Amino acid sequence: MARHLITSAIPYINGIKHLGNLVGSQLPADLYARYLRGRGHEVLFLCATDEHGTPAELAAAKAGKPVDEYCAEMWEVQNALGQGFRLSFDHFGRSSSKQNHALTQHFAGRLEAAGLIREVSEKQVYSNADGRFLPDRYIEGTCPNCGYDKARGDQCENCTKQLDPTDLIDARSAISGSTDLEVRETKHLYLRQSQMRDKLNEWIDSKADWPVLTTSIAKKWLNDGDGLQDRGITRDLDWGIPVRKGEEDWPGMEGKVFYVWFDAPIEYIACAAEWAEANGLDAAAWERWWRTDKGAEDVRYTQFMGKDNVPFHTLSFPSTILGSGEPWKLVDYIKSFNYLNYDGGQFSTSQGRGVFMDQALEILPADYWRWWLLSHVPESSDSEFTWENFQASVNKDLADVLGNFVSRVTKFCRSKFSEAVPEGGAWGPDEEALIAELTTRIRAYEGHMEAMEVRKSATELRAIWVAGNEYLQSVAPWSTFKEDPAQAAAQIRLALNLIRLYAVLSAPFIPDAAQSMLGAMRCDDARWPDDIAGALTVLPPGHGFEVPEVLFAKITDEAREDWQERFSGTRS
Repeated sequence: MARHLITSAIPYINGIKHLGNLVGSQLPADLYARYLRGRGHEVLFLCATDEHGTPAELAAAKAGKPVDEYCAEMWEVQNALGQGFRLSFDHFGRSSSKQNHALTQHFAGRLEAAGLIREVSEKQVYSNADGRFLPDRYIEGTCPNCGYDKARGDQCENCTKQLDPTDLIDARSAISGSTDLEVRETKHLYLRQSQMRDKLNEWIDSKADWPVLTTSIAKKWLNDGDGLQDRGITRDLDWGIPVRKGEEDWPGMEGKVFYVWFDAPIEYIACAAEWAEANGLDAAAWERWWRTDKGAEDVRYTQFMGKDNVPFHTLSFPSTILGSGEPWKLVDYIKSFNYLNYDGGQFSTSQGRGVFMDQALEILPADYWRWWLLSHVPESSDSEFTWENFQASVNKDLADVLGNFVSRVTKFCRSKFSEAVPEGGAWGPDEEALIAELTTRIRAYEGHMEAMEVRKSATELRAIWVAGNEYLQSVAPWSTFKEDPAQAAAQIRLALNLIRLYAVLSAPFIPDAAQSMLGAMRCDDARWPDDIAGALTVLPPGHGFEVPEVLFAKITDEAREDWQERFSGTRS
């Protein structure tokens, strides 16, 4: 069996994420991790909170809390929500960890020794009232492009134009609101990414199997305009990883921290070190996943992310890894996603528009959301969440197809036989035809899952559920029972085994329902079905089962209309 390292883009610490954030990285990564584990592979699935930078400081200030306390509390919230959505991380870490501090400073030292870091004097806005420089989002003002009066120093949220703080009209401090600002000179460190252009081009060209979305974004940043630019890796902030080169001080950089984009990807590695420590393991346990001189040469590393994160993971983080000159594991495959929009517009964290993770779990169990999001994941283009589509998908796919099959089979067996797998009869042409179809479809499902074709996987899984319903309609055991009870027993015996098989196949998408189906069948055998005929005989005659509660309740029109209204504007 293979060894798979999986990471999803780490969510920012400032607030609860909406469903668009969830489906853009963490959820499909979890699907893939669960599938690989189900096939018997060794998996290390890592994620963390991204805790540094101006948004964290501003959010903490707005909450009236010290930034470290705020981040600790929000980590707890995001960790709990991840568990609520059944995200099966082996470890959910924090970019503020001691491991990430040490590794970030280590990489900076290696890059400096390799001549890949240069010191740059630049002009930045300084607030006399606050007694500090104001990078990026610490400055607000009027956008010179569209006139929006709450544009930030890095981008106007209204027209999306990229800005520098000095571009803003009537600029003011986002901390105090003071307009007593001036431009001062300060020094920062820049990663000389431009020196890595040829190596990055060669590396990206070697990834012929990457999604077009991933490679097109990477190539655009590499080759358009002036090509790959050097990028600042330090900031004048209080909260962050202090600028050091390994364990040495960095003269002239006192009081500065590393820029969040630099330390955040390094947390992928640090997270493995956190995982090892949390489980009482030594350094060799995590290095075998990350260092090719310590056993990681046979690891397949897959990253999941939204398209906005692709430049950092195809260019900046690889520049850090390659530039260090050390044998760190580079990503093998990047699965990138487009955006999920919300009901005719966009999800908006600032306006509270759309469904956020905590709200989603308040109104429906995780599996309802997991199924819709994964079966509508924005792979080839942006997709849109609508309440009408969500209602139809839940009612038709989960309630009518899967849930109804489980209910019909178990209730019929209890009514005509008992709450045990009936004996008697034998398979005939109908059963052989079903096994042949299932074999073809399950092999196709496996192919799509291994290729990380999420929508196609969901479509094939639904077709597997439909095949069971069509078989049931065709053989009609309720009619067969009147003439040949033994043959009806054989049909229902196969159908009960099909419930167990559906649980195993569906577990990556809907883990709670899968566990409920296995529980109802009083079976903990979750082996992946290599031999489909054999998989349909796991539950022998006489094996007891239970008629489960309703697996999926239908969404009423009244509930849909209520939710559509509730989540249309600013969350309370």
